[in-house]
Amino acid sequence: MPNRDIIVIGGSSGATAPLKDILGRLPVDMPAAVFVVLHIPARGIGILSTVAGAAGKLPVRQAANGLPIEHGTIYLAAPDHHLLIADGRLLLGRGPRENMVRPAIDPLFRSAALHYGPRVIGVVLSGFLSDGAAGLNAIKRCGGLAVVQQPTDAIADEMPRRALEVSSVDFCIPGADIGDVLARLSKDQAGTAGPVPPDVRLEVEIAAGERIDSQILSGLGTPAALTCPSCAGVLSRLTVDKTLRFRCQVGHASTADVLAKEQEIRVDEAMRVALRIIGERAELVSRMAEDARQCGRRAIAEMYETRAVEYRGYADMIRQVVLQSLDPLPTQG
Repeated sequence: MPNRDIIVIGGSSGATAPLKDILGRLPVDMPAAVFVVLHIPARGIGILSTVAGAAGKLPVRQAANGLPIEHGTIYLAAPDHHLLIADGRLLLGRGPRENMVRPAIDPLFRSAALHYGPRVIGVVLSGFLSDGAAGLNAIKRCGGLAVVQQPTDAIADEMPRRALEVSSVDFCIPGADIGDVLARLSKDQAGTAGPVPPDVRLEVEIAAGERIDSQILSGLGTPAALTCPSCAGVLSRLTVDKTLRFRCQVGHASTADVLAKEQEIRVDEAMRVALRIIGERAELVSRMAEDARQCGRRAIAEMYETRAVEYRGYADMIRQVVLQSLDPLPTQG
């Protein structure tokens, strides 16, 4: 019977430090392969060399399509591709973005759950919003183990908290302890694989770039009165797990908190555009009032002046709303 030899790790803001601790504690004879997705522009900050420097004697490779999976090796997701695993090899998927990112954590976790079931250990580290929560839930549904960095130990606790909310987590521990736990768990027998939920298979196919349409989407959820922030298509509320998630007919997927954040940004932009237009309107009618006054049309000038005052009042109201909608500045305590 195989051991738990597939370890998938996902993190975002604040995840680099615990990831270094984890990789530095893995033994040279690690009987498992490790796959990592970070929400960091890998080309921009040299994350590959950073991870390699933290991995001790274990080799670190950037994911490439068709690359064989080898025990004792760490694989880092490539930019702008979902990292998927199947049949002993890595696959680079160009499917739609999830939670506004590619690579996303959820596709990796789901593909591991689909093809390796109880052999998988999923790890969610520090990060904002909730990528990884749905994928970790898929791992649990397919018989794998779930490990989450303790929220109080994380720089950004949202991802760990969301994972704890939607999954029955096996270990919730500080980042510094995760490496030792993984080294021990990877030696355990995995157990017998059970049936794979159809929705997990379907969402992996979407991440790989397979076709999606309204008929396929109807198997995952029901239409919602919301639009996709990426393509403005109609969203469907996914009903396949506990996570409040949405997908459009193109395949873009967002959890509720990511969708809310994108809507907040768009509302702020729309209000600033409205503020500019109303300000320009006030300036225009002020000039029209001055022109009418110079031509001796006093009544027309007074009418335009009144409108200019109204427009400036509207602009002040919108300006106050825009300021109030901004996140409060941190205070020293």
